Amino acid sequence: MANSEHFRYMEASKGSRPSRDLTFKFYTDGKLEIIDNDTGNMMNPRELSGGSYDFYVRQRLALIKRDLQSKIAKYA
Repeated sequence: MANSEHFRYMEASKGSRPSRDLTFKFYTDGKLEIIDNDTGNMMNPRELSGGSYDFYVRQRLALIKRDLQSKIAKYA
């Protein structure tokens, strides 16, 4: 399996939305796993909202940027 980066995100509850404790696993081959640590269930990025969605987008962009920089360095 490809290398991966693991991140844990803990979001406080806001209004009617309960708190979330999520683990994000970003794999170098593009695969993504989001695990709800409270239930152990896998999630889809479409199920994210608020801070957890913002966290996902920022980490995904950072991973893409690092990948592009490493490819530029390798093939430059």
